[in-house]
Amino acid sequence: MEFHANEEHVYLTNERGELLANADFHETAPGVFDIYHTVVLPELRGQGIASKLVTKTVEEIHRRGGKVTATCTYAKAWMERHPQEEDSIS
Repeated sequence: MEFHANEEHVYLTNERGELLANADFHETAPGVFDIYHTVVLPELRGQGIASKLVTKTVEEIHRRGGKVTATCTYAKAWMERHPQEEDSIS
């Protein structure tokens, strides 16, 4: 399994290139990115993939020099569990 990123998505594929999970985000203000949707295939839930997906998405936003906010309920809960993301905004 390998995470990838493009303009507004971070996603996970298997070795055959099949989509397993993805997070969608967009810039809502200059330098502020909202994670608004995450999904993991039902058969993969409970394995920590959603947490890794949001972690990779936050890392990608930071790599771009942005700050993070979340309207996705999962991503929002993840942010609350990770207060070390001090540059993130709510």
